[in-house]
Amino acid sequence: MHFITGGACNGKRKWVKRHYTLDRFLWISAYDDEGMLEGFENTELPSTVILEGVETWIHKQLDTSTPPDMILKIFMQDIEPWLQWEEADRQRRIVIIGTDISKGIVPIDKHDRLWRDITGWAYQELVRQADRVDVIWYGIEQMIKNERER
Repeated sequence: MHFITGGACNGKRKWVKRHYTLDRFLWISAYDDEGMLEGFENTELPSTVILEGVETWIHKQLDTSTPPDMILKIFMQDIEPWLQWEEADRQRRIVIIGTDISKGIVPIDKHDRLWRDITGWAYQELVRQADRVDVIWYGIEQMIKNERER
């Protein structure tokens, strides 16, 4: 799995399109109000699947009556089928894109702080499981993890 993060409007999408030079792929975006498992049942999936908008999917699951660790667990369970799909064939690639919402002033609103915290924990878990991690700032990529070249 390849995890990509960086600031809002910092060129993550453009970088992915340039880096992967994709001609056949499935792009699922929370920003387009798509569910994370949309298209998963399709038996003819292309070899590259991009999941964009991690922070938005987490925000949609946010419920202050649900413990934060449970929200994180539910999110990771939603990602798991894609990780298993990728693992089943070395030609397959999952690219996960999430906007970094941890910079700046800590939100005053408890709900927004909870969203920021859970998103940070999710990113830590995605980075742990990823074989490659890139940060994109202002269109410039910085690779911070690459286990495929080891």
